[in-house]
Amino acid sequence: MSAGPAPTPDAAPPGRRIGALVAYFLRLGALGFGGPVALVAQMERELVAERGWLGKAEMREAVALCQSLPGPLAIQVGIFIAYLRGGFWGAWAGGWAFILPNFLIVATAAALYVAYGGLSLVTAIFYGVSPAVIALILHSCWRLARLGMEDRLQWAIAVPCFLITVIVQAEVALLFIGAGLVGVLCYGTLFRRRGPLLPLLAASAAPAATGAAAGTASTTLGTALVKLLLFFLKAGALTFGSGLVIVPFLENGIVRETGWLDEQQFLVAVAIGMISPGPVVITATFVGYLVAGFWGALVATIGIFLPSFLLVLVAAPLLRRHRENANVKGFIKGAYAAAIGTILGAAVLLGRVAIGDWLTALIGLASLLVLFRWKVSNPALIAGAAAIGLAAFPLLQPGWVLVR
Repeated sequence: MSAGPAPTPDAAPPGRRIGALVAYFLRLGALGFGGPVALVAQMERELVAERGWLGKAEMREAVALCQSLPGPLAIQVGIFIAYLRGGFWGAWAGGWAFILPNFLIVATAAALYVAYGGLSLVTAIFYGVSPAVIALILHSCWRLARLGMEDRLQWAIAVPCFLITVIVQAEVALLFIGAGLVGVLCYGTLFRRRGPLLPLLAASAAPAATGAAAGTASTTLGTALVKLLLFFLKAGALTFGSGLVIVPFLENGIVRETGWLDEQQFLVAVAIGMISPGPVVITATFVGYLVAGFWGALVATIGIFLPSFLLVLVAAPLLRRHRENANVKGFIKGAYAAAIGTILGAAVLLGRVAIGDWLTALIGLASLLVLFRWKVSNPALIAGAAAIGLAAFPLLQPGWVLVR
């Protein structure tokens, strides 16, 4: 394993530091609502200002490094901080402690959904929730666009990715690799002068290329668990920009290619991922449970998060040395633009399922208005939409009762 930055000196014994990391990240994973930006801000407030586990400069570096890597931002920042505090084993212990509470919450929700998903009550709830999820995806995409879309050229990359996602429904991995290379061509110096490609650019593209090969290999393997693991390893290496990038990837692979879930079940999975604490990519846990029970949930969770550990511990030291290189920046800009395009494309595809009548269209529009006008948490918005679904669905479905 590649050596990274030297852990922050501390007088406490290593075992005690790791124990404190595990305790902190267990609490953060259970109570950390608000998305990646809110979680990172909470870590900065509690670990820099209050506990003094790392300095402001180290925190800024952690955020800068992790924003430049594929993968869910909050989890990766947590892994990097745990490495600075507790070394290699502290990173593994703290990172999985961050994930564990969310895994248990979502696996439990999946078990309840499997047991009671046929109830008309559940149907009514997700009648209202599904269009609200589309609004959440669109609002989050708008925030991401404001954060990282810097010029018209990035939009020129995003628009074809949007169209391909909607019309062709092509493999998202290829879109990200192609968009990254276009970014190198347009923003970098690699194709303007002769010289070797920086190791980091290869490290950034390698997980995507490896994942594409794994997807082909998985078709020849006989067990659902192996297929789940390979699929989610690929997905975990391609979430550039935000955990929401996993939405179009999963929608294409799980709904259209494998048929493991239908579109309505997939919308439920996305909703659970958005209202639970922790990263949106915990959607993988819900999907894995629906495909292969508890062990499917476990394998999918390991697959989706394992690339984050490897990238932070292996690629982050390279990125520290080369993150100002124009070719590296160009690849990241191109991949980020692809993320925006594919998220919008996925919202269109899923919107066809979620919005089927005048009331669901009204719920979606009202949810967008609420999100843009007021600072409403995801759980609060979903709860309101669920209440509307429960109240209105019986009126639209003659003879509807709260039984199977």
